[in-house]
Amino acid sequence: MRKKNVRPTDIREIPVYSVEEVSAYVQIPRKTVEYWIAGNGKPPVILVPSVHPPRFSFNNLVEFHLLSTIRVKGVRLKRIREAVRSMTKRWPIHPLLQATLSTDGVYVFSEALPGDLVNESMGGQRAFRELLEIYLQRIEWDPGRFPLVLYPFVKEKTQAEPRLIQINPKIAFGKPVIAGTGISTALVAARFNGRESVASLAEEYGRKIQEIEEAIRWEKEKAA
Repeated sequence: MRKKNVRPTDIREIPVYSVEEVSAYVQIPRKTVEYWIAGNGKPPVILVPSVHPPRFSFNNLVEFHLLSTIRVKGVRLKRIREAVRSMTKRWPIHPLLQATLSTDGVYVFSEALPGDLVNESMGGQRAFRELLEIYLQRIEWDPGRFPLVLYPFVKEKTQAEPRLIQINPKIAFGKPVIAGTGISTALVAARFNGRESVASLAEEYGRKIQEIEEAIRWEKEKAA
């Protein structure tokens, strides 16, 4: 079956995020973001719409989110390049997104990584797939196998982490908001820092106290 391509006018392809925002939203060092898009004579790990200065689309943001699982495993950049090149032969458009939702599921993603993961014991591969599944659960997908919404990790990168903050390219220009609303986490945190109480903010916005606290926590963690 022919793969559905992303239309150039798709809002998810518009370069709206800076290096600093990608670094903060996905919780990886800025240098890592810059390194992954730098070709240095070789194909970059992630292709971005704008290089000078670097600007990233929502689809790119989700790619970084998924790649950060590999960073946790300590896989070398050379191996990641080989994996992406291998996946590109089968999925030419955003291979990191397409591979994770192939008919073979997460197994294909791990199998595309030579050496570091494929040659691990079955227990090692299983651990990687379980980790990737946790990251995949933070994403809502459309029928064409492209992401709609990202629920970034706030404090812990575990399955128990609540999905109270979301990034949706169709809401608030793709900036973080309280899930299911258009309430900016930055605005909530700014008002809290201006000495408004969590209880009063929850009452005014009609949200649970836990949601307000999570918005404040997200902005605090993001700024750290």
